[in-house]
Amino acid sequence: MNEAPSANAAENLRRDALRIWQAGVEAVRSDRLVMENVTVDGDLLSVAGEELSLSQIRRIAVVGGGRAGAGMAAGLQAALGAELCRTKQLQGWINVPAGCESPDPAASPAPLQAIHLHAARPAGVNEPRTEGVEGSREILELVSSLGPNDLCICLLSGGGSALMPLPAEGISLADKLHVTRHLSGAGANIIELNTVRKHLSQIKGGGLLRACRAGRLITLVISDVIGDPLDVIASGPTVPDSSTTQEALAVLEKYGSREAGISSAVFAALEHAAPRQPATCAHSIHVIGNNAVAVDAAGQEAEKLGYSAALDAATKLEPEAEQVGRHLADMALRMRSAPQPDCLITGGEPVVKLADAAIRGKGGRNQQLALAALERLMPAGLHGLVLLSGGTDGEDGPTDAAGAFIDETVCQAAQAQGLDPSDYLRRNDAYHFFEPLKALIQTGPTHTNVCDLRVVLVARPSGGP
Repeated sequence: MNEAPSANAAENLRRDALRIWQAGVEAVRSDRLVMENVTVDGDLLSVAGEELSLSQIRRIAVVGGGRAGAGMAAGLQAALGAELCRTKQLQGWINVPAGCESPDPAASPAPLQAIHLHAARPAGVNEPRTEGVEGSREILELVSSLGPNDLCICLLSGGGSALMPLPAEGISLADKLHVTRHLSGAGANIIELNTVRKHLSQIKGGGLLRACRAGRLITLVISDVIGDPLDVIASGPTVPDSSTTQEALAVLEKYGSREAGISSAVFAALEHAAPRQPATCAHSIHVIGNNAVAVDAAGQEAEKLGYSAALDAATKLEPEAEQVGRHLADMALRMRSAPQPDCLITGGEPVVKLADAAIRGKGGRNQQLALAALERLMPAGLHGLVLLSGGTDGEDGPTDAAGAFIDETVCQAAQAQGLDPSDYLRRNDAYHFFEPLKALIQTGPTHTNVCDLRVVLVARPSGGP
């Protein structure tokens, strides 16, 4: 786009950036991804490339959990068709966040017939709740009731770990939450944390797989973890776990868990755990959507709009959101004075270091990222530039926004209202910075989740390169 910035330049760039971002989200819409990967042709059922004879299947059961659960269930029901759902006695149970108990009616006008969507936690609360425990018990009971001529399809997506909690025998949900909070606060990494959590759960770390008595279990995954590590997504309920209880105990010892007051029941559960039985059903797992798919689709939309796009989907863990935001701001400044590209699309999932609870405000990593970028760009100005960052699930932290955008209009409004980005950044209060500026991205639940998507656009003067 080589147009001169005009009175409408900021509005046009903002419109295009939102359109590009939305195209990325649309490409990983959960019902679409499932329908692309499940087809029926006569007696042949194809699931992510696996071909099964329907005449050999007595019934089909569907289980799982995640923010994309409703859309994935709707896509599966549509792909199978009403007649097959009836003849194969389709039944299912999927744990989802409250507010996501039904598919998007615009995408799936047909209501779910036999797959129950269970509200396993309140909206915006990404921690296990008793409702999730109850739902997880239902899932294990269902898969345990299946037989050798049955097919089980497990649908997993982001947030599945918190939505499918089922503590090991002898410990409570409160015990497990205490362990998780202690290890996180003590600096345990995700591998150490998952090693402990899997051994304190009946469903994580391959627990669902071990409980399943179907002849075949196929898992379809929409990945919300960079690099798509199958044992990490939803804590791997259908992935055989190679870690040991001794390794879990070593992690607890490393971080002084006894001294921190972790319940003795936790140590007893690990020390006296019965040997895990091997899985009895054939099983496979397929990633059908991830961050790279969203980034690629956003790039295609940018090209349709006439932009020259550079794409970068993260393949490893990202640093803090402020650092990513400042890097994107620096890239935007270079793009504004360079021949090309005039569009940068990136994906990933940065982290946020939380301020003390006494001063902490409201926000999420995408809003924090955008605010850090604004702080960096303010001295140079945002003329002919827009930057946005949004979570593909429509939920950024404990807020009703997917993220936020910044441009010249937002910058001028912030200055006119005397809003100091540095102060709001320090307090993790980006939501209350962007809210009065009408710069929040608010989509509601998108019924998918593949981390975050960021878009930077610049407009260069006409007659330029």
